[in-house]
Amino acid sequence: MNQDRARYVWEYDISQEEFDAILAGRLTRGHLDRDWAALRVIEWASYKEMVRLLGFPALIANWSHWRPRLRSEQQRRSLDFLVEWLPKHHPELAYDTQPIE
Repeated sequence: MNQDRARYVWEYDISQEEFDAILAGRLTRGHLDRDWAALRVIEWASYKEMVRLLGFPALIANWSHWRPRLRSEQQRRSLDFLVEWLPKHHPELAYDTQPIE
């Protein structure tokens, strides 16, 4: 078993480095692709960690694709609000390509 096991992944032997590469879109392992990794982050990471790893621009750009695959109705409603509200009230965050700290 890999000692550097990725956070948010328990059923696959994937290192954090591999998970980060999958999340960035630089690596695919079978059906484990960027969408899979992003959904793991959305479902299991804290809000702050989700924003750090995905960024608001990527979340907004990909939300319509990720939304139907999200299991939690509460998370869907919360992120629906964010994805609609943020570009209207803070476009500098919604479209900025710089990481949010």
